[in-house]
Amino acid sequence: MIELQAVERRFQVGDEIVHGLRGVSLSIADGDYLSIMGPSGSGKSTLLNILGLLDRPDAGHYRLEGTETTTQDEEARAGLRQHHIGFVFQAFHLIPRLTAAQNIALPMTLAGVAPAQRERRVAEVLQAMGLSDRARHTPNQLSGGQRQRVAIGRAIVMQPQVLLADEPTGNLDQHSGGEVIKVLEQLNDQGITLIVVTHDPAIGARARRRIRMLDGAIESDQ
Repeated sequence: MIELQAVERRFQVGDEIVHGLRGVSLSIADGDYLSIMGPSGSGKSTLLNILGLLDRPDAGHYRLEGTETTTQDEEARAGLRQHHIGFVFQAFHLIPRLTAAQNIALPMTLAGVAPAQRERRVAEVLQAMGLSDRARHTPNQLSGGQRQRVAIGRAIVMQPQVLLADEPTGNLDQHSGGEVIKVLEQLNDQGITLIVVTHDPAIGARARRRIRMLDGAIESDQ
């Protein structure tokens, strides 16, 4: 369960204070599927960064699985991110010199997971992503859709409860983008809470719950 209560985020831009989020309150149940839409500057990415514990609100409360995150230090927040939240970005953010398998394994490597366990889990994820035959390929040997599936594999290898996807199809053609969305929706069907930020109305409309933002506030929640 995710609970935001009266969350504010402000930025200093020159002599001006810009309101990234204005009193945002939001509850997201486990296993929900949301899209977050709105024009540029509406607060979509700011909200996603707050939800992903990459940024802190200036006011309000954010509870993740009952834990109040706003008062935690960075080490505790990093622990929550590692075990509860997966990220998928538009630009993939894969390490060019690592293979698909090594990129997927990276979070487990950093977490100190034993090699045998790591190898088993990576093999499971590669199979789930339809990439078993691409395990030894580096990113420049993969298509855009395959790279994004590697990025999704890396995001879920630690078995998070929440998956945050920021414009996950933004760098893909329509066919590859459709395949990536189907993969994300299959993960949601398996119980992962899926939150997708998108400019694409067709992708936004696929979600069971659609949030539209404007000027840092939630304009509609359907």
